[in-house]
Amino acid sequence: MSSSNVSTKSAGAGMLAAIVASLCCITPVFSLVAGISGIAATFSWMEPIRPYLITLTIGVLAFAWYQKLKPRTAEEINCECDEDDKPSFWQTKSFLSMITIISIILLAFPSYSHMFYPDNGNSNASTMMLQDSTETKSVIFEVEGMTCTGCENHIIFEVEKLEGIKSVNASYESGTASVEFFIFKVKEDDIINAINKTGYKIIDKKKERSSN
Repeated sequence: MSSSNVSTKSAGAGMLAAIVASLCCITPVFSLVAGISGIAATFSWMEPIRPYLITLTIGVLAFAWYQKLKPRTAEEINCECDEDDKPSFWQTKSFLSMITIISIILLAFPSYSHMFYPDNGNSNASTMMLQDSTETKSVIFEVEGMTCTGCENHIIFEVEKLEGIKSVNASYESGTASVEFFIFKVKEDDIINAINKTGYKIIDKKKERSSN
């Protein structure tokens, strides 16, 4: 098998590994765009193996570039001279460059996934005006299934759609979502339902604090 064919197959394998490695991060955004929130956490089980898939992607693409750039042997040069047809696009550096760029974009997806979540705007402006006279409550939920910043953004987006939310933050690293809300405007159960419908699940409530 020629080095060009090896390089092409390696590029395909690298692309596949990049796609698989990014599924757990891309699915939340896809579920938002498609309006199927419940599938957001479908591939969250893949998070523990994501570092290995990223390493595999880098290794395979590095091997593909090595095969493409290494000096050709005399036998390979003679074989190319015997062939009348030019190498197909799939065997060119342009194709390998395209695969490499796409793979990088996929692997870096968590760092820019927030761009796909529309701004909820100032939908809670009316409740913010009551901040000094309305009692608020802060709750920290333990959430199962978050794997990247895309998951955090998905939860924040869904909770912020509720009227009466003062602030909301989520962290996939700690597996928590902290919400401060006006108790006369929104119920805690509404927040729980908003988070659970994304596909991520609240498994515990860590603490709560009320203030006037």
